[in-house]
Amino acid sequence: MPASHEFPSDLLAGQEELHQIRAELSALLKRLPWSVVPLDGFADDTGWRKIERPASPGWNADQQAEVEKLRRREHELAVFITGHRYWTEVAAPDRVQARAELKHTPEEK
Repeated sequence: MPASHEFPSDLLAGQEELHQIRAELSALLKRLPWSVVPLDGFADDTGWRKIERPASPGWNADQQAEVEKLRRREHELAVFITGHRYWTEVAAPDRVQARAELKHTPEEK
């Protein structure tokens, strides 16, 4: 997608950090047990597909704190990006396209 907007550097940096935080959070959640609290494993084949989960030891305090830290930062960045003063300079009909462009600009570097 060719760039048609000149985004401020702080907005670009915020979007890039948001991509990084979301990637870190996703990777962390994939490594953690499926349940935050200890739970027994289960199998259910009564639905349209079979679901199985092994027993979960739950997350320890450090793991919970790391997830919370990343989620808090993700929220801060999302609020910063969506509330940035730049959006008041973009004509209302063009904002959706501009936001989509911002979202994909750092990924294409």
